[in-house]
Amino acid sequence: MNDFFAVGNFIEGAYFLAALLFILGLKRMSSPKNARQGIIWAGVGMLIATLATFLYPGLGNYGLMMVAIVSGSIIAWWTGKRVAMTDMPQMIALYNGMGGGAAAAIAAVELLKLLEPVGVHDVLALQTSGHTLIVHVLAVAGAIIGTVAFSGSLIAFFKLQGIMKGVIRFKGQQAVNGLFFVATLTLGFLLCSAVELDATYRIVDAHFSSELLLGFFVLALVFGVLMTVPIGGADMPVVISLFNALTGLAVGVEGFVLGNAAMMIAGVVVGSAGTLLTQLMARAMNRPISNVLFSNFGSSSASTNEINGSMKAIEASDVGVMMAYAEKVLIVPGYGMAVAQAQHKIWELTQQLQKNNVTVKFAIHPVAGRMPGHMNVLLAEAGVPYDIIQDLDEINEEFATTDVVLVIGANDVVNPDARNDKSSPIYGMPILNAFKARNCVVIKRGQGRGFSGVENALFYADNTRLLYGDGQKAVAEIIAAIKTLD
Repeated sequence: MNDFFAVGNFIEGAYFLAALLFILGLKRMSSPKNARQGIIWAGVGMLIATLATFLYPGLGNYGLMMVAIVSGSIIAWWTGKRVAMTDMPQMIALYNGMGGGAAAAIAAVELLKLLEPVGVHDVLALQTSGHTLIVHVLAVAGAIIGTVAFSGSLIAFFKLQGIMKGVIRFKGQQAVNGLFFVATLTLGFLLCSAVELDATYRIVDAHFSSELLLGFFVLALVFGVLMTVPIGGADMPVVISLFNALTGLAVGVEGFVLGNAAMMIAGVVVGSAGTLLTQLMARAMNRPISNVLFSNFGSSSASTNEINGSMKAIEASDVGVMMAYAEKVLIVPGYGMAVAQAQHKIWELTQQLQKNNVTVKFAIHPVAGRMPGHMNVLLAEAGVPYDIIQDLDEINEEFATTDVVLVIGANDVVNPDARNDKSSPIYGMPILNAFKARNCVVIKRGQGRGFSGVENALFYADNTRLLYGDGQKAVAEIIAAIKTLD
């Protein structure tokens, strides 16, 4: 008995240490300077929690556990090494979905235990297992949340990867989604109510069928799909963050079901951080979460105001002269920079301008790219110092005193219609004030619209010129033009 409590105390201590490392790691991830260290700390915490789990008394299936751990680690290491930075958003969506699926699988195992014949686990075993009604209800709730996060994240992955093109919308879609949600909750209620309790509310028997359990998970999977397919690409950063929060919540709930402190703390930390990030992302787009989930962003008719002016092209050599003799240059990166893999050339351009005593800073919009922090990661990969990378609130007032703004791959986040045109689908969305600069240069492949499908009035402004071509090649030509002036 003493040995049992000693092992239990050691496991709980290990879980506490792991949870502490999770929290400290997440805290250090809030700064790009410490993010790498924070990831290592959180990884060590996960390793400690995993090893401690092997010490649980009565635990079996060690072979299967090792197969899962080793194969999962190899796949994760291989994909992590091979994935391009442009594909990072879909990889995060995929891995997040795996977390939700794992939480749902835990719930499924716990619910299936109740269907075993009473001869396999007698009433006394059930009563001493601690599987009370509240634990049963939480298992069902975690199953819904985890399953929805799993299927929804997979759809987000398919959209970002280009496997699923566009959005799927049909008449009465919200009503259909509502029916599937109500049906899922109804089967969940039946699972919760079809149990027999003793005087202390511990479960002594279950009366639901395996078919009911299967139908419950199928409905939850379908609801996750239906909830995500109508959401447009411009909303993907918010959706990924939302499903991340749901996955954390599901893991935390299932941690309570298992009595696992590490899972509970890790799930609560991830869930709360994901919820806060989702709110911040939605605020950055000036759209409530309900609007992201149930409205068709960018699908309404175009602005009723005609855009005056025309798109005016410029040559890279002229851009080079303009930037070389400027006092201050601000660079606004977007997803197009990631697609062109132009971040290294952008940093080379920055260094060349700094040699000419030009002040250069980067302006980052919270929803630039396809996931939170996407542009920061790309620029950090290229070696851009953190102190010249600033977010919207820090940099927005400086546009009015800037000689040249270089926009590469960004669209909606610099569209002045978000301020000026109440009929625009993006009206009210906070934007970077690129239109206030003395000169604005936009690198674009062609005259197409952004990810939301909304025309950008900035491209027609008198102070804006468009440099057409591949982002990396265009920046290289600008660098070459500047060097000829030395």
